[in-house]
Amino acid sequence: MPGKLEKATFAGGCFWCMVKPFDEIDGIEEVVSGYTGGQTVNPTYEQVCSGTTGHCEAVQITFDPERIDYRNLLEIYWRLIDPTDSGGQFYDRGSSYRTDIFYHNERQRKEAERSKRELEKSGRFQREIVTPIVPATPFYPAEEEHQQYYKKQPVHYERYFVGSGRKAFIERHWGEKK
Repeated sequence: MPGKLEKATFAGGCFWCMVKPFDEIDGIEEVVSGYTGGQTVNPTYEQVCSGTTGHCEAVQITFDPERIDYRNLLEIYWRLIDPTDSGGQFYDRGSSYRTDIFYHNERQRKEAERSKRELEKSGRFQREIVTPIVPATPFYPAEEEHQQYYKKQPVHYERYFVGSGRKAFIERHWGEKK
């Protein structure tokens, strides 16, 4: 029986590439692709991509903090993105593909700020870490075709993951997964 579940919300460019790494971790109950950080209620993919809603693509993770803590989720998150790019992520450009950490409580805010400082001090990146840490805003699940995309369209997902430049960036900065 899981304990009290919590939410974590991360924007890291295309949400297709943000689901799989979290989905495979023990203690994570659900990973939902969606939109957050904007002003339009229940936006569509087309509206978000137009750049007029203020939203970004994000994932909302439901997790059991007794089995995986928020700090571990942050460590995974940082390894999925280019935290030095404020103009989008990899092939995808624009504010709907920005990076953001959306905290749900004060403990998450403090932990996110601490992990960002640690990443800055690590010297892993030549440029400044620009990923904002902001309060969580309403999260709207994306359309069904975007949920669990890596399972529904594995060939297209892999082609996108490689072709967008994300895979090469991760390997260059973090090395092979052990």
